[in-house]
Amino acid sequence: MPDIKLPCDVADKVTEICARHGNDPGELINILHEAQHLLGYLPEEMQRIIARNLNIPVSKVYGVVTFYAFFTMTAKGKYPISVCMGTACYVRGSERLLEEFKRVLGIDVGQTTPDGKFSLDCLRCVGACGLAPVVMIGDKVYGRLQPIDVKRILDELE
Repeated sequence: MPDIKLPCDVADKVTEICARHGNDPGELINILHEAQHLLGYLPEEMQRIIARNLNIPVSKVYGVVTFYAFFTMTAKGKYPISVCMGTACYVRGSERLLEEFKRVLGIDVGQTTPDGKFSLDCLRCVGACGLAPVVMIGDKVYGRLQPIDVKRILDELE
């Protein structure tokens, strides 16, 4: 994991989050959720602070972070893009949408653009199958998309 230097205020907030949960190892998942909201991801240094406060090995924190898909150790873009690859979306062309996002943004799945604006991921199902194919950008759902729509959507976000 890369060496990240957390700002003092963020490190203090992580310590406060742990304390609010009684520094209880049984509260690890709740603590990780709150901590991830601070930066949008859980860098190694943050995991070390949590482990120290809960008096558990860093490997345990890391194991939870890497086990659950909700947690991430990499920074996401200002506009996190998630292409649904569920059955309905896939059958209706989500793979072509994904390829177009990759082409236009110049990044692969799991990466963030150099300017930090966009990150690209896939997900299993949004639960909006009637709108397939679906893409989520942040909390907004875009449905019935075609590859030709990708550039327009990205331009609107810029």
